[in-house]
Amino acid sequence: MTQSIDKELLDLAKEAMSKAYVPYSKFTVGAAIRTASGLLYSGCNVENASYPEGTCAEAGAIASMVRDGQTQIESIYVIGKGDELVTPCGGCRQRIREFSDTNTMIHICGPEGVRKSMTMEELLPFSFGPDNLK
Repeated sequence: MTQSIDKELLDLAKEAMSKAYVPYSKFTVGAAIRTASGLLYSGCNVENASYPEGTCAEAGAIASMVRDGQTQIESIYVIGKGDELVTPCGGCRQRIREFSDTNTMIHICGPEGVRKSMTMEELLPFSFGPDNLK
């Protein structure tokens, strides 16, 4: 899928990644969201000594967005380092799904820029979401 790169969101995700608190894994991740109303939010991963109880970058950005009264993600940029794609974990895929539709764009990035773009439907096919509860 061809999608223009949103440099503002990419830069915001990079800036968030630079603030990650990762004393254990040393693996920084950042995320940036543009809502349907055009507002921007970001988050970084935050670890703690109870290792599996950290917070993902996507979860932080979503929490900030919701705290501000926003509930619709238009697009999200997720950035991490390394050779492999740093895609949202399973839990974050579900979190993103809660506030998106099948056409919401997810952009997976590395330090050099966008590596892969996909829709929510491509990231989490046949997902369970709010519509299933109506």
